[in-house]
Amino acid sequence: MRKRFPFVVYLAIGFVALSAILYFVHYLVFRDIHHIFIYLLGDLAFLPLEVLLVVIIIERVLARREMQAKLEKLNMVMGAFFSEIGNRLLRDLLTHFDNREDISSRLNVAASWTKKDFRKADRFAYQLRVEVDCRNIDLGGLKALLEEKREFLLTLLENPSLLEHDRFTDLLWAVTHLDEELAVRTSLIDLPEKDLEHLAGDVRRLYDHLASEWLDYVQHLKSKYPFLFSLVLRTHPFQEHQSPVIT
Repeated sequence: MRKRFPFVVYLAIGFVALSAILYFVHYLVFRDIHHIFIYLLGDLAFLPLEVLLVVIIIERVLARREMQAKLEKLNMVMGAFFSEIGNRLLRDLLTHFDNREDISSRLNVAASWTKKDFRKADRFAYQLRVEVDCRNIDLGGLKALLEEKREFLLTLLENPSLLEHDRFTDLLWAVTHLDEELAVRTSLIDLPEKDLEHLAGDVRRLYDHLASEWLDYVQHLKSKYPFLFSLVLRTHPFQEHQSPVIT
């Protein structure tokens, strides 16, 4: 079987041949091989610097701008997620946790929070250990909520922007997995103890990802969109009193 070279190989050969022809024409016209080699060596000497400027520096700057644009789109997707279902999960599930007071005190975002405060809270959320008994959770209501938002969640998973953010993808998978676990059970009443503990593990996994991604999203709003951050400060579930109304 005859091996076929990629187009770029033929293109490179063509440019090298064209350069050789032009140098040969230059020699035929001026008969000055010394002059040709002076400029040839000068061009070759500048080539590494040109590679540094074009390939490494400029390309990285453009790649960074492209990455920032993708992350901006991703934050829009995250905003849609929290508005549609994330904030409700944060609020509804928190009320059933045995250690909800500790979680609320650590994640109670305030207007005065600095990057250091967000880093501290993020470390706590990343290693969050939720204490929950699924017998205290309205599993039927949770199942209905996840079923209602199933199409929305699947649409988010198809978004190409998620390729740039593994943690948010893991959050969506945690939500959809809990949805599947609840959906395949014909009844959520009088479940065995081991099954309740299994569901509790799924809830813990979901809330760990949920709290961590919520903090990242809120920090982004604080730096880029203070008017949206203001609404979050008035409505997030980790404070004692929640009200969108400014008094």
